[in-house]
Amino acid sequence: MHAGHPSPLDWLPFLLVVLVTCQYLMAAWLQRLEGHWSLWRCGFFVLGSTLLAIAFWPSLMRWAHADLVGHMTLHLLIGMFAPLAWVLAAPVTLLLKTLPQAGGKWMVALLHSRFIRFLAHPVTALLLNVGGMYVLYLTPLYAASLQNSALHYLIHLHFLLAGYLFCWAILAEPDASPHRLGVRVRLGVLFAAIATHSLLGKLMYGWGFPRNTGHTLEHVQAAAQWMYYGGDLAEVLLAVVLMTCWLRRPVGRREALLGSHPQTG
Repeated sequence: MHAGHPSPLDWLPFLLVVLVTCQYLMAAWLQRLEGHWSLWRCGFFVLGSTLLAIAFWPSLMRWAHADLVGHMTLHLLIGMFAPLAWVLAAPVTLLLKTLPQAGGKWMVALLHSRFIRFLAHPVTALLLNVGGMYVLYLTPLYAASLQNSALHYLIHLHFLLAGYLFCWAILAEPDASPHRLGVRVRLGVLFAAIATHSLLGKLMYGWGFPRNTGHTLEHVQAAAQWMYYGGDLAEVLLAVVLMTCWLRRPVGRREALLGSHPQTG
């Protein structure tokens, strides 16, 4: 990261968020001209983009690079709150409605490929999301990112992709998931995520992880508390959204989704 004024490269994540948001809103506007697209979906996407734009502002990224509390703040925005808002915006559904027929068929085939089915399973998403945090904070990887700008950005990209994948895998809507799993299964995985995320916060607080970062133990503990309580808030919010989506379904459909036996489709 640059200590002085931001370079053009430092603006790239922020500008990409702006570009993606403009593309989403343009596609949503076309859908509203031709038929219907919920303004709530647009609002959720703009909310997620706003959180990401704040997190990717170059001065905040430099703060997060040098300060572990700042890093945890951006982790919560990029990896937990913004992905939930984007998932609720149904971007994949909008993309399928916007693409030409050939592109839509290719996209559907990709979504039903073995690779995407593997990634979109809640357990896989849990391992990529929370498991990635264990690797980052309990190994020298975080300390290495302080010396490598590219690694710093790659870690935040992982936060965003893994967070989005996890929210989608747990909610399985509004974009249709390739797995039709009962709400009990998805809640169970979510509760496992809450427990393992909380355990990581306690390990960081009690044992001073990540180490060799130049931060004092008090500073590391402050960052661990921020991740512990902020992460709990984000995951409880995800649970509330999951239960709200389930309760909005007709009673018959709700009973069918209550089962814990996985059915793949």
